[in-house]
Amino acid sequence: MSRFWNKKINEAKPYVAGEQPKPGQKVIKLNTNENPFRPSPDCSEAVKNFDMGQLRLYPDTDSVMVCEAIAEAEGVLPSNVFVGNGSDEVLALCFQTFFEKEGNTDLPVLTPEFSYSFYPVFERFYDIRSRKIPLREGLRIEAEDYVGVPNCGIVIANPNAPTSRAISLEDIRKILEANKDSVVIIDEAYAYFAEPYETAVTLLEDHPNLCVVRTLSKSYSLAGLRTGYAIASEELIEGLKRCRDSFNSYPLGRLEQVIAAAAVRDQAYHSWTRQEIIKNRIYTVEALESLGFDMPESSANFVFARPPKCISAQKLYKNLKAKGILVRYFDTEGINDRLRITIGTREQMEQLIAQVSKEVEDAKAGSDNTQD
Repeated sequence: MSRFWNKKINEAKPYVAGEQPKPGQKVIKLNTNENPFRPSPDCSEAVKNFDMGQLRLYPDTDSVMVCEAIAEAEGVLPSNVFVGNGSDEVLALCFQTFFEKEGNTDLPVLTPEFSYSFYPVFERFYDIRSRKIPLREGLRIEAEDYVGVPNCGIVIANPNAPTSRAISLEDIRKILEANKDSVVIIDEAYAYFAEPYETAVTLLEDHPNLCVVRTLSKSYSLAGLRTGYAIASEELIEGLKRCRDSFNSYPLGRLEQVIAAAAVRDQAYHSWTRQEIIKNRIYTVEALESLGFDMPESSANFVFARPPKCISAQKLYKNLKAKGILVRYFDTEGINDRLRITIGTREQMEQLIAQVSKEVEDAKAGSDNTQD
């Protein structure tokens, strides 16, 4: 609290990011859903060929070269693409543009009960009413729960975070058609890791109320670059630009734009890293299940795993951290019995499984001794 802060800042409950290791600290970092592989080699080549003299000039406000690369990869027009400083900024601008309460509506935004923890931060910060829709059995999002419920908008992460489950395109279509007067945001930060890969972008032509939000942080290995984007009708894109230009007209620098465009254009490398992570996810799921873990079917680059009864999620999280393995634990009622584990390289996942196996064995032995 501070007497120099305004009421909004004094009452703010900021987003808490995943723990970052201290400089020089050696850990296996599986807590923030980063890609374990280097970015496309084309990114290094783009930096090598970049004229640093260009940095004396302001960047293109619309990041046209990035929009063109994304449009080509997604089969849309560049005018259907909006680029921002990470998908978090794009989402924040979406909440401001489409949902912010002042001059808008008292109706709520609908989001899943357990989802990306930045959504409630935006809702509080922009004074947006919200209604949390409970998940069904197995942490499943049910499309019917978003039909016939008064709202000013809907935001669904697909696949959902932290639960890892995806909903079908048919379910998304059902939600769009039942809410034609509301903007429906489908947050596809992890969509590329679904198998088979499906995107709501294919529904854009028939649904002008659809806004698909993506990031280069996960599947393109560029979490440190901070580039996100939205794909939507020109009407929605123009609204986002008006909001952006009332806040920061230059979200991406010249060098960032060059690197981002190079990454998106290298679809062969993108496909390779995607397939490697999917293979490592299959290995991890099978190994964890053999140790007694339970988890929903994952369509993301992480799993949301519940340990066997012999050890709590919180204790396992702390024990792994003490051994230099970082995973994510949410101390939130309803999901505090699970760990979110990022899928890394095969070597990283083998080290994780070896340590988890030891923790489970030790916990079982301790339980047996207690019973004796």
